[in-house]
Amino acid sequence: VQLQASGGGLVQAGGSLRLSCAASGRTFGLYNMAWFRQAPGKEREFVAHISWRSYTTYADSVEGRFTISRDNAKNTVYLQMNSLKPEGTAVYYCAADLPPYGNSRSQVAYDSWGQGTQVTVSS
Repeated sequence: VQLQASGGGLVQAGGSLRLSCAASGRTFGLYNMAWFRQAPGKEREFVAHISWRSYTTYADSVEGRFTISRDNAKNTVYLQMNSLKPEGTAVYYCAADLPPYGNSRSQVAYDSWGQGTQVTVSS
């Protein structure tokens, strides 16, 4: 599975961005998908997850501001980010978890990763 993330950029605090992640493969509908992020000098951390049945979970730090969604017809997962904060500055990665599924919040569960897209939030 190949993943291509896009949509990052520079935004002011309080602004919005939408990230996209396009996936290859004919069984995208069976992938659990997630977004992680890695800020400078920090470890990569879980942001959001959407199951193949479209159940969603979020990190506490983004709950209520970020929305993960998927379009199986387009083999694409999205991350709508609203009310962005400077601490949201990071490289954002999408990831795919193929069956058998693992812990949705654990990086080791994921089989494929995108190349990352930079999000910079200015104060």
